[in-house]
Amino acid sequence: MLRRRLGCGFVAALLPSLATAGAQQYEPLTASVRTALSASISDDRPPRPPSNDIRERLAYLEWLGEMSERMKKRMPDYQSRREMLETIYYESKRAGLDPALMLGLIQVESGFRKYAISTAGARGLTQVMPFWAGLIGDGDAKKLFNLQVNVRYGCVVFRHYLDTEQGDYFRALGRYNGSLGRADYPNLVLGAWKRWEYAPQLSPPSLPVAKP
Repeated sequence: MLRRRLGCGFVAALLPSLATAGAQQYEPLTASVRTALSASISDDRPPRPPSNDIRERLAYLEWLGEMSERMKKRMPDYQSRREMLETIYYESKRAGLDPALMLGLIQVESGFRKYAISTAGARGLTQVMPFWAGLIGDGDAKKLFNLQVNVRYGCVVFRHYLDTEQGDYFRALGRYNGSLGRADYPNLVLGAWKRWEYAPQLSPPSLPVAKP
């Protein structure tokens, strides 16, 4: 998370849920873009495993176990961190994003604090600005503290910025943070993304060899 000096250290200590990252800037959307984003947000299917393919399922379970181990110090409760990781994986894949990217973004934005609020008013794990709830959601900004709702908004909004910037992650991250043109935030997230990357080590199950 990008830190800004708050004057006195004890003030920050009294506000443990305060995030100091930047925030998305309101930009008018075309009707077609707004409709597409609204449709993505309103799809409230619960997180689920990637597929019934045994290879993909094993790779997913290995990823989940590895990420859970890495997250243990940040989030000691197993059920809470598993639920968070399942949600991040599902919503990332649903938006066509790398789960490691979203883990890096969440680490920088909120430090994995579900109820974080920035000085600009951005909310939750992915630090979504409340105006998005009215722009593409049902208008209830309180829902941005719900785990799946917040991660879904974060993924959908970042996907929108990535498409706007034609696949340029650096510029898309700048838009997401409201700091387009400055390097600090994109570099932090890109660095965190690298640290969360993981390639499952499980080999695909061997197939029986047919006898002649």
